[in-house]
Amino acid sequence: MSYFRALIFCLPLVLFSGFATAQSTSIAFGTIKADPSLPVEVTADSLEVNQTDGSAQFQGNVLVIQGVMRLSADKVQVSYKPEQKGIDQLEATGNVILVNGPDAAEAERAEYTIDSGTVVMTGNVLLSQGNSTLASNQLVVNLNDGTAQLSGRVKTILNPDGGN
Repeated sequence: MSYFRALIFCLPLVLFSGFATAQSTSIAFGTIKADPSLPVEVTADSLEVNQTDGSAQFQGNVLVIQGVMRLSADKVQVSYKPEQKGIDQLEATGNVILVNGPDAAEAERAEYTIDSGTVVMTGNVLLSQGNSTLASNQLVVNLNDGTAQLSGRVKTILNPDGGN
């Protein structure tokens, strides 16, 4: 009888432990793969260039466009490769929104590394895909293959009828 009680007590712990430890998930992002080799167009209210460290800071209603990918933010810092041989990284802060096709993600901050085609979004991340919404601490988007990975307390609501 005590074996039966132990089984009844432990079985739910074993079955549902996976739900408590699920900290990341991989998903598709955007219906079209972005092309990080395309030119980057930046529009903003103001621009400040620092000749010393080779950076540029765009502020106010910043919109970054590269092919089908759109990124908007309050401020975007552009870091260049050594000897000004192209863009190395974009760092967006404040009301960051990344859109690729029908998918959109928002966060407090994003870092886009041009050569790898990777965007890392952090801070209250919210991803919208059609009727589905996912929240997490971090979203890593690979623009080259159109995938994304959410990590850090991933949360969504699943509807039993399939209408997420």
